[in-house]
Amino acid sequence: MIDVPDTKLAGEATRLVRESTSDLIYHHSRRVYFWGALQGRNRGLSYDPELLYIGAMFHDLGLNEEHRGSGRRFEVDSADAARRFLREHDVPEDSIRRVWTAIALHTTPGIPEFMEPEVALVTAGVEYDVLGIGFHDLSDEQRRQVTALHPRPGFKRAILRAFTEGVAPRPETTFGNVKADVLERYVPGFQRRDFVDTILESPWPE
Repeated sequence: MIDVPDTKLAGEATRLVRESTSDLIYHHSRRVYFWGALQGRNRGLSYDPELLYIGAMFHDLGLNEEHRGSGRRFEVDSADAARRFLREHDVPEDSIRRVWTAIALHTTPGIPEFMEPEVALVTAGVEYDVLGIGFHDLSDEQRRQVTALHPRPGFKRAILRAFTEGVAPRPETTFGNVKADVLERYVPGFQRRDFVDTILESPWPE
């Protein structure tokens, strides 16, 4: 079993996330750390457990109500929250950059896997927990151990509600990313922006 980093920084991150978000997001975020770390072990990646943990714990904070009027992608709000936290704790800027990037790109498949291990593994953990990508890369026993600590009753529907509530007030931020699928399914009247139409209707004459 993977351990959570036993550091002051990780402990303060845990408290902050536990106090500022829902049980759903807290347990999901902890599972993302475990899945990402286990996938990192499977892939033979050398990563900083503390940075992976911070990335996992903060990755969905931008869904919180206080961010919904920002007009920015929730991933950026989440990444900025992590950056503020890390700067307050005098973490080196290169480490902060890795965490920021890991969070900002966690819903942009096909890119993080080619970046630093912490970036790749936050996305791997999210994809495992939400989408089931690589489900059989881990054993039944590994899944049992993690979900015993952080259960996921009704998780699929609950996380879709959380995505909808967190993103619906800023529908323009879903252009070109996976959250447009969520709003199209659950928000009556939502119409996704079309990339081709955006090109053809741009102010350029040709």
